Amino acid sequence: MSAQHACDTGDLEPGEAMRLDLEDADGRPLPVALVRDEDGDFHAISDICSHGQVSLSDGEVEGCAIECWLHGSTFDLRTGRPLSLPATQPVPVYPVTLDGPRVLVDVDAPVDVPAR
Repeated sequence: MSAQHACDTGDLEPGEAMRLDLEDADGRPLPVALVRDEDGDFHAISDICSHGQVSLSDGEVEGCAIECWLHGSTFDLRTGRPLSLPATQPVPVYPVTLDGPRVLVDVDAPVDVPAR
């Protein structure tokens, strides 16, 4: 499978996030948080917090990070790495491309972030 249409650029304002259920390679729904950071750039990460198993798209976007609404962990939108406790494990990050007004996400090609 290739990149999937997630939304149009006008569907999210800077500082907003939305939950999407995209299809993985086996056709199963995969929860993804599509986030537009405060600078207007789009990011796609797993919508499931690695600590609390809750939706990250319900959290607050601050700069290039999103905060989990349940326990307050923040995640870097570029790497998926947790920036604050209690989360210690990263969440998957997916490539985003723009095709005119269309925002595309490729859930079959997670970004490989080197260990610190």
